[in-house]
Amino acid sequence: MKKFIVTLALTAAAASASAQSAPSRLDEVVKSGSLRVCMTGDYKPFTFFKNDNSFEGIDVDLARSLAKALGVEARFVKTSWTSLTGDFLEKCDIAMGGVSVTLERQKKVSFSAPHMVDGKAAIARCADAGKFQSLAAIDQPSTRAIVNPGGTNERFARANYKQAQLILHPDNVTIFDQIVQGKADVMVTDASETLWQAKLHPQLCSIRPDQPLQFSEKAFMLPRGDVPFKEFVDTWMHQLKATGDYDRVVNQWLK
Repeated sequence: MKKFIVTLALTAAAASASAQSAPSRLDEVVKSGSLRVCMTGDYKPFTFFKNDNSFEGIDVDLARSLAKALGVEARFVKTSWTSLTGDFLEKCDIAMGGVSVTLERQKKVSFSAPHMVDGKAAIARCADAGKFQSLAAIDQPSTRAIVNPGGTNERFARANYKQAQLILHPDNVTIFDQIVQGKADVMVTDASETLWQAKLHPQLCSIRPDQPLQFSEKAFMLPRGDVPFKEFVDTWMHQLKATGDYDRVVNQWLK
């Protein structure tokens, strides 16, 4: 028994030593002088790619804050929802921009500690908002439900719509205009996005964002198994929230 316990202790110690000696993205980022940040640029208020080829949004501000804490510059890499995971693995150190934690993504990547709870909610023309107060009310044969392909919105739609007419619209920037123009009736997306889009489009109303249709959390995509890098990102976020800086960043976009 003693020999068995000693063996286990030696194995655990060896594993710990190996983890500590393994190269970390943290060291690579500091050495390179830049933090490569993958984001789609089509998901207000988290990330938006402007005509001048620059990004703006909640996660853009957070990326710059993280880069400053690392003592490096943030370098943004534009991607899409369909290629997000692959581009992150190939080109980036972190992926940000309203990324939801999913078990499917977790098979290939790791995540920081979640920084926001943000379930799915519906958005529709204010005149029609009363019709779509529940998932059952949305999933009707006469409902034209629009969705952007490749992300959690499409997965939610395909998992939950059995009768509604599903309309795929590839441009997440103009998708809400389709509802305003009467070309679609409703969209289910993250509650934070419905609040932002209702702010941008007075014709649209967010439907029960405080009682989401599905639980979801937002976090930052990180390399698997890189404990030092994850610990740094989590500590940075913990301090950002403790000082109130996180709320200041978020509130300037959502309120």
